[in-house]
Amino acid sequence: MVTRRMVAGALLGCVLAMSGTAQAQDNLKVMVFAGIQNLPLIVAETKGFFKKRGLNVEVLTAPSSDALRNGLAEGKHQIVHGGIDNAIAMAEVAKADISILMGGDSAWNRLVVQSDIASIKDLRGKTVIVDAPTTSYAFQVYEVLKRNGLNKGDYEVKAVGSTQKRYEAIIGDKTASASALNPPFSILAKRAGLKEMGEMVQIIGPLQTTACWTMKPWASANADVVVRYIQAFVEGVRWTLDPANKDEAIDLVTARFKLERDVAAEAYAIAADPKSGMAKDAKLDMDGLKTVLTLREDWSGVKPGTPARYIDLSYYEKAIAGL
Repeated sequence: MVTRRMVAGALLGCVLAMSGTAQAQDNLKVMVFAGIQNLPLIVAETKGFFKKRGLNVEVLTAPSSDALRNGLAEGKHQIVHGGIDNAIAMAEVAKADISILMGGDSAWNRLVVQSDIASIKDLRGKTVIVDAPTTSYAFQVYEVLKRNGLNKGDYEVKAVGSTQKRYEAIIGDKTASASALNPPFSILAKRAGLKEMGEMVQIIGPLQTTACWTMKPWASANADVVVRYIQAFVEGVRWTLDPANKDEAIDLVTARFKLERDVAAEAYAIAADPKSGMAKDAKLDMDGLKTVLTLREDWSGVKPGTPARYIDLSYYEKAIAGL
């Protein structure tokens, strides 16, 4: 005979089971480079977008491109956001089985130089600092210099590491004559007396720079986690780009990057610009990716594959459909 006590007990058991399921969290380690491009991640964490999708996300700051790429291949972190050429390098050089999941932005890189450099041509015989000499932002720098009459060998290339490390180097060492910096570091460098010689996209053309990718076998084995992660990230992008959230977003940038509020406001304005800021819903810019592939071919001497070789948008499409 089924009693009221038995029914109540069964219902309580269901509630507890459901509560346990809701509280269960999938743990993720995500590696990024420091910069304003990470605002959607900060938002997703702060506003609970990850948590409501059952994700516990630990965001790690990459000291260099090598650390970001190698750590992903070794399973030390599961997802990365960074210069998309690093993903292509993993596929072409390291022969790693990667999948690019979504886009992000152009990185808003500026060529920043010491105050005594009057023109890009003045970098002849000077030292240019990069993250890694055979990927991503370094190729952008080489291309800008080439378009101003400087070929490889006309200047020295020194590998320093991430954007933050390059900012610290160019501020502290006058022999570090130039580097590619993105916000807020480009803003801080200019306020410290350095010069900007132009934005990369204005000189080179459309660039798909910051993107998100992972190892293909891991994504296949964790498809639902990938979809939920993309949904939370896209929600972070949407929140960031909503003008109604401007003041709160600037507050987040101020606190997270330990900036003066006017610097944070300038960085946010770049990231949220309707024409050149973050891509709507982190959509991949195919024209920008083609530019990146051309740069890799020109500066590595090896012709990469077609975009389809590196991209798997099936997770993104499912994520967007579910929002």
